[in-house]
Amino acid sequence: MSIIMVDIESDGPIPGDYSMVSFGAVVVEESLSKTFYGKLKPISDKWIQEALEVSGHTREEVLSFSEPVEVMNEFKVWLNENSNGNPMFYSDNNGFDWQFINWYFHHFLGENPFGFSSSNLGSLYKGMVSDTFKNFKHLTRTKHTHNPVDDAIGNAEALLHMKQEMGLKIGLK
Repeated sequence: MSIIMVDIESDGPIPGDYSMVSFGAVVVEESLSKTFYGKLKPISDKWIQEALEVSGHTREEVLSFSEPVEVMNEFKVWLNENSNGNPMFYSDNNGFDWQFINWYFHHFLGENPFGFSSSNLGSLYKGMVSDTFKNFKHLTRTKHTHNPVDDAIGNAEALLHMKQEMGLKIGLK
């Protein structure tokens, strides 16, 4: 089983009514060299300007992105080629990121290669340090840019730090 760190950017708070603009993923391993970047054409005429601005893209730009079914299929192929066994979904905010990835996989491909569960990096760190007010962001090396690949890599760096420096028992294959 491989851990895949994922980060998404969207133009609103929920999938279906709003669109996932882009997402990035990285296999959590020492090299952090196996990455995926998808940019998706909107599925809705609705968007929130402030949410879209976070991604660094304009509405005109995202309208030229790839069809979601193509991107989700490419991501599924990438997962099959880059993970050992069933991939495990991790993210900084899995309540947000997971809902988009899960919805898009089911809506466009009829299945989700991650299955039915996800893990939250922030909650894992809070449990490790026994403090619900602590944040793991100081463990990242890659700057948080809202490019979802950069952000996924930074989060993967934090998880690797938790394993290597803090003693987290976690299998990374």
